[in-house]
Amino acid sequence: MVMAAVLGIYIYFIYRIVTTNTFYSKSFNTSLILMSVITAAIIIAIQSSVIVSLGMVGALSIVRFRTAVKEPLDLIFMFWSISIGIICGAGMVGLAFVLSLMATILVLVFYRLPEIRKSMILVINAESNACADKIYDTVRAHDKNYNVKSRNLTKESADFLMEIKSKNCESLLNDLNSIEGVISVSMVTHKGDAAC
Repeated sequence: MVMAAVLGIYIYFIYRIVTTNTFYSKSFNTSLILMSVITAAIIIAIQSSVIVSLGMVGALSIVRFRTAVKEPLDLIFMFWSISIGIICGAGMVGLAFVLSLMATILVLVFYRLPEIRKSMILVINAESNACADKIYDTVRAHDKNYNVKSRNLTKESADFLMEIKSKNCESLLNDLNSIEGVISVSMVTHKGDAAC
């Protein structure tokens, strides 16, 4: 259990390093340590007695977790923490160290790789459909492979929703905003974060 706690603390610091640029949850990170220790204790208890193992299976089968995991990487860290608890509880501490070393290398290497240009959603609100050709020409100048996702026309306005991959989104936003008849322009990533 002590080794599970030590490796849980190690996972705590790796999670903290990896999630510095994104949403960091201290309570989730602290739960990773406890998850390792508690899982190790459960595995040790299950190994000691058949009656205890049946009781644990019955008790754990009624537990329901309703919290949604927001990031796929959080799920990996959760699984890593549980695995450390299981492996340490089974007495294979060396394997737990090897797993932690490999997981750290893989997470840090792939986390540091530069991302390819992401697709972004461009939302344009205009006074009417009269400026549609100018909007399309401007977007085409920045991304020849843009994709119109939605076009909504009302008596008072026209809304355009496009998927684009632009190198210079600031320039694109300024060019679109300067078109006469365009009311507002915004760009978001698929996750809902503001892109520019």
